[in-house]
Amino acid sequence: MAGIALKKIQKSYGALQVIHDIDIEIESGEFLVLVGPSGCGKSTLLRMIAGLEEISGGELDIEGRVVNLLPPAERNIAMVFQDYALYPHMSVRENMSFGLKMRGGDQRDIENRVNQAADILKIQDYLDRRPAQLSGGQRQRVAMGRAIVREPSAFLFDEPLSNLDAALRVEMRLEIAKLHRRMKATTVYVTHDQVEAMTLADRIVVMNGGVVEQIGRPLELYHKPASLFVARFIGSPTMNTVPAELSTEGKTILALGRTIELGAAEVARSASKNVVLGIRPEDLTQCPADEAWFSGELMVAERLGSQTYGYLEVGHSKMLSVEFPRNREVNVGEILHVRGDPARVHLFDPSSGKRMGSGC
Repeated sequence: MAGIALKKIQKSYGALQVIHDIDIEIESGEFLVLVGPSGCGKSTLLRMIAGLEEISGGELDIEGRVVNLLPPAERNIAMVFQDYALYPHMSVRENMSFGLKMRGGDQRDIENRVNQAADILKIQDYLDRRPAQLSGGQRQRVAMGRAIVREPSAFLFDEPLSNLDAALRVEMRLEIAKLHRRMKATTVYVTHDQVEAMTLADRIVVMNGGVVEQIGRPLELYHKPASLFVARFIGSPTMNTVPAELSTEGKTILALGRTIELGAAEVARSASKNVVLGIRPEDLTQCPADEAWFSGELMVAERLGSQTYGYLEVGHSKMLSVEFPRNREVNVGEILHVRGDPARVHLFDPSSGKRMGSGC
């Protein structure tokens, strides 16, 4: 399988630059997920790897060779699109074999590849059906099968599950994970769904405005986000972020009128008095009023069975989210008091958005 290297990759449309000097090393066999909000440049970057968008600057290496000027057919990469892109007048078998036939492949070899891919994806019974006779999940399996039969150096996925319903997305997400584990293929996967990213990725690239905010393993991004953007993007519900001030001695912070004691290591490197305090919902627990970091009225309760999330009005521009034990009964209208674990606090510079201190 291929290693892929992006070196100072840029993309411009006239005077508008949309991808800014991106450096990513993708190891052979790695599952890398590009994640970020709509318009952040993740699909554009994927299309540049595929050869469907020209590279304005920088160098793209696949298997150790520069491919900037190579057409898509010569990059030995297979792409799975969001809208399946199947030929409606062809059977599943014909859709999966079409590309190989156009390349003049041996008929017996083509049949073997199609049957092997159909076996992997559990679509043997649908080979003689047309796309209109298939469900959305079955069509996506056919699109994946068409990519598999090519035996490419790498697979590219462009939001392949976004057209499916919630239950089917979960099923297909697990199928893709099992497929990667079985094939150990180099994979670059684009999604705006952070659950998909956290489930599938060996490493995640968080993008924002055409730049890379952070690259790391899923739990690394969750537990130690490098910026406010990553902190707010990774995690559901999102991390709570509250404007705060450092005390003169640098050992406590003042947030919403309450003094919070923190470990000195977290704030020792902070030069600015103004900070943003971040803490995840699961790191907040109920406590007596005199020990509380935050107090407020419970405005909304999300009862999900295994978890309950509450949203407190604490006099901040956003409500504070708190995870409660599964057996805890909470009622809208209650006044609740919560405190956090000082070891789980995150501090960010409000100007740059960058992480401050050593963190948790």
